[in-house]
Amino acid sequence: MTINMPIKVTPYQHQKNAFQFTCGNFGLTAPYRIISRGTALLIEMGLGKTLIAIAVAGALEQAGKIRRVLIVAPLSILGVWQEEFGKFADFDFALAVLTGSTAKKADTLRHMQGSPLQVAVVNYESAWRLEKDLLVWDADLVIADEGHKIKTHNIAASKTMHKLGAKARYKLLLTGTVITNKAIDVFSQYKFLNPEIFGQSFYVFRNRYFDMVGYGNHTPVLKKSMEQDLMRKLHSIAFRATKAECLDLPETTDIVRYVDLEPSAMRVYRDLVRDSYAELGKGGVTVTNILTRLLRLSQLTGGFIRDDDGSAPQRISTAKQAALEDIIEDVLQGGKKLVIIARFIPEIDAICRMLDKKDIKYSLVIGSVKNREEQVAAFQNDPEVQVFVGQIATAGLGITLTAASTMVFYSLDYSMSNFEQAKARIHRAGQRENCTYIYLTAKGTVDEKVLKALRSKADLARTLVDDYRGGSNPFATRGGEK
Repeated sequence: MTINMPIKVTPYQHQKNAFQFTCGNFGLTAPYRIISRGTALLIEMGLGKTLIAIAVAGALEQAGKIRRVLIVAPLSILGVWQEEFGKFADFDFALAVLTGSTAKKADTLRHMQGSPLQVAVVNYESAWRLEKDLLVWDADLVIADEGHKIKTHNIAASKTMHKLGAKARYKLLLTGTVITNKAIDVFSQYKFLNPEIFGQSFYVFRNRYFDMVGYGNHTPVLKKSMEQDLMRKLHSIAFRATKAECLDLPETTDIVRYVDLEPSAMRVYRDLVRDSYAELGKGGVTVTNILTRLLRLSQLTGGFIRDDDGSAPQRISTAKQAALEDIIEDVLQGGKKLVIIARFIPEIDAICRMLDKKDIKYSLVIGSVKNREEQVAAFQNDPEVQVFVGQIATAGLGITLTAASTMVFYSLDYSMSNFEQAKARIHRAGQRENCTYIYLTAKGTVDEKVLKALRSKADLARTLVDDYRGGSNPFATRGGEK
């Protein structure tokens, strides 16, 4: 027996297969016997894990199995769930992203009762602070998005997820793969998902599957004799999909990841929008004047602002970097490489400092780098060099980066040529996988206008001049200053 996916779009085959697999585990298909109350969707970024989870929630609700869904996700992607439920869910629901103080989040949760399906979305740190309230709310389905966030069994967030999982009727864990750098990370994620697989005790699990080696016997190494047993149990309740296996995908997929600037940064941004509009009225409205003012706004959405006196740029936001860190973790823990493209040197410097802090090896191509061929060769050929960081105007020409199939645009310039050339670095001869492009876009800012113009091949400068001459603020967007 197959169940129709209650979604508004036509799914790909791997999404259909993952949905049916999960419904089978949850006892929604013949012989109506629950195989596991938890399912892992080990699906690479860009393949639509969120859509599958939404369809599963809808199927469970329509079968009368659930009334409340709790989604726990990294802070940077809470908005993705709100957007995609609205876009894909073909069933009634009421969704709230829990924001504000702990007291406000708890109050929102208390009022989420009755029909239709109640969906609460919260980040991992807030979840453990709200543990008592969440346990009282008693979600029927708990979804752990980017489930590798709970790979460490004894941190607060993981302990909370274990308690929530123990009480929930159904559980989903979404990640590229549960095996990161260490197979031992499997335990915590499966303790949430289904403790019958690897047990309740971390130490019993460790002693069964690992030898402790190295100085002080602190390094776990998977026993060769136990590899097959561990993988068999892991995949017994997991559905795996990679881009290389999904033959019906389009050659390229675009993902717009909206980022909320911090309130303080948004206040600075709105002030700058007003000032920029006022300055335009004092002089001639030309393409140069428009783009000069747009430049400062674009710098700000990347986290930096420079005073007119030429002093060093001041950092006022880390919102995009936080979102990028989650993407890096998701891609790299799946054993893949990643290309990051940005426009401004201060944000590139910040990205590199973050990678250094995380001990992630990377190649770098910006205007001041002389050994570009060596940097590219290292990324293409050295498995330890996992990330490529490039400036859009410099790294968009004449280089091949097909070791990666995912590219993040941290920021964009206004050149259609640079945009298309940068995208072609991974989507070219030698690429064996379909390509995914992720655009980090500060919500309610000029980022939205710039991306829309580039994707529709519109003349951005002319569009902004026309906006001004039509009586509107060319820098204003939905959610921004009007």
